[in-house]
Amino acid sequence: MFENYPKANLAFLPTPLEKIERFSSEVGDINIYMKRDDNTGLAMGGNKARKLEFLMGDAKSKGADTILTTGGPQSNHARMTAAAARRLGMEPILVLKGREPAVRQGNLLLDDLLGADVRFVDTKDYGEIHGKMGKIASQLESRGRKPYIIPLGGSTPLGALGYVEAFLEIMNQADEMGINVDYIVNAVGSGGTHAGLLVGAYLSGKDVEIVGISVDAEKGVFQNDIARIATECSRLLNNDREFKPEDIIVFDEYVGEGYGIVNNETVEAITLMARTEGIILGPVYTGKAMSGLIDLIKKGYFKQGSNVVFIHTGGTPALFDKLVK
Repeated sequence: MFENYPKANLAFLPTPLEKIERFSSEVGDINIYMKRDDNTGLAMGGNKARKLEFLMGDAKSKGADTILTTGGPQSNHARMTAAAARRLGMEPILVLKGREPAVRQGNLLLDDLLGADVRFVDTKDYGEIHGKMGKIASQLESRGRKPYIIPLGGSTPLGALGYVEAFLEIMNQADEMGINVDYIVNAVGSGGTHAGLLVGAYLSGKDVEIVGISVDAEKGVFQNDIARIATECSRLLNNDREFKPEDIIVFDEYVGEGYGIVNNETVEAITLMARTEGIILGPVYTGKAMSGLIDLIKKGYFKQGSNVVFIHTGGTPALFDKLVK
């Protein structure tokens, strides 16, 4: 299915799928399984490794020697892109949104350790940052370099192929465990993971509901983005399925005060997971998404006794910036 798209070998796959029984019993009458994509192995792990396998494979096939990408100051994607670039002998340039902090910790500390060229743009508009990356790329080209730009979160149709593969991987593991998956829940920050899961569910014919929990924008924005990415990703696989915004399930009630701003519910979810399962969630994505999952269970969104897979997309390095001062 994916043979037309070159891949870089970056991730330890398959990642485990495990039932988190003690946590499940604490939060309600459903069975929660966790897909451990925090264990993909690239620079402390995370979901971006799956996307980067396809994106960096494309970059390598085009002879790129410099990789540019963007994100927030504590971007997991930026950290992992820098690591992928280093593994493949390329130079990473990270153009991050916001002001440069006085102290670098968490993901930023790892960016420095990886030797990334980190630049900050004090703006709230990623469109402006992508324009800035384009100018940097042009400057590099004028000096004979071969830059390759990876958009925010690696959430392109090509990057989303990583989560088409992940969906199929989950289904194989579920079959081996003798369970039927009813729902897959994921944190939504740029939409590529959700889009890939949707395409995987469609192509496999599995009746699995993909539920997104926004950690940033209001749901209408993500519904449009995810529908577009999923439609274009499907076309890469020679399928003309058109995904519509109204078909995309995203909850935006759990964003709180905004992206990367930790609230009490997020801390409580992180703490409960740590104390029942010994699993560490991140404060920006997985902790906030898990707080949303807990609330949806309380509200009766999921069928009693159903099997829910939560994608642990990583992000734990940000704990050392967001929760420790």
